[in-house]
Amino acid sequence: MDKATLRTTVWDDLESSGAARFPFPPHGRIPNFADATAAAERLAATPEWADADAVKANPDAPQLPVRRRALREGKTVYMAVPRLRDEECFYELDPARIDDEDLDSAPTVSHVETYADKVGPDALPPVDLVVSGSVAVSEAGARVGKGEGFSDLEYAVLRGLGAVSAETTVATTVHERQVRDDLPEPDAHDVPMDLVVTPERLVRTETPYPRPEGIDWGALPDERLDEMPVLRRLRDESNE
Repeated sequence: MDKATLRTTVWDDLESSGAARFPFPPHGRIPNFADATAAAERLAATPEWADADAVKANPDAPQLPVRRRALREGKTVYMAVPRLRDEECFYELDPARIDDEDLDSAPTVSHVETYADKVGPDALPPVDLVVSGSVAVSEAGARVGKGEGFSDLEYAVLRGLGAVSAETTVATTVHERQVRDDLPEPDAHDVPMDLVVTPERLVRTETPYPRPEGIDWGALPDERLDEMPVLRRLRDESNE
């Protein structure tokens, strides 16, 4: 099954089964799902979580419980500015600079700018754990997102700058219905998952798929460079 067909199949299934949660419809987005908090709790029980001080997380609704839990446990959370549109293209949420009563609001898309500092990718410390949103994922760690490629691009930027490495754990939280065995083989730019976490179980994928080592400039459309100042700068620096 190709990626586009797979996305539609999963979105339809989550909606028809009643597993989808607000925002509706699940189509066209990283879908929120029932018991997302339970999946976050299961992730938080792993040693990889316990060892993490800096967490890079996607901004979508199903991973909001992950971001909230990270701040509550004193972890610094990094979220990408939408579409990497700014030179300082990451939000830095430091729980030491946020009042306790605001920790639940701070990592929401509607409030993050109030509580976060914007930083460039060069300013990120080594990231201990990357949390990605998914539309579908396999037990072998293949992942399909919503189709815009930003999650993989954010990883590639950080990998090229050394903020993540081949040893950095990459995890996703999903509904059990999103774990499938019919995913296509990943493309070269796709980031495989080390941990797949559902409300019911934890899968350590021992993924056989390689992860990108940085940005493949030849595969990046010119319009992406025009939209994202940070990419233009990094490309120019790589050519010096």
